[in-house]
Amino acid sequence: MSRALDGSLSWRKSSYSAAENDCVEVTDLSEGAKAVRDSKNAALGHFRVSAQGWRDFTRTIRDLT
Repeated sequence: MSRALDGSLSWRKSSYSAAENDCVEVTDLSEGAKAVRDSKNAALGHFRVSAQGWRDFTRTIRDLT
């Protein structure tokens, strides 16, 4: 996990987790990659997901709903 960039990134909450207050936040990184963190414990940092990994993840979620 990386902590260095957290303060300078523009995070947005998942629209699906807001009602339950179990929120994850995501931000865009270079080359289509994303960073993901727990909004309730941002001090733990974030993890990075490659552009292809993010596409695979979101495709899987869409297929499950």
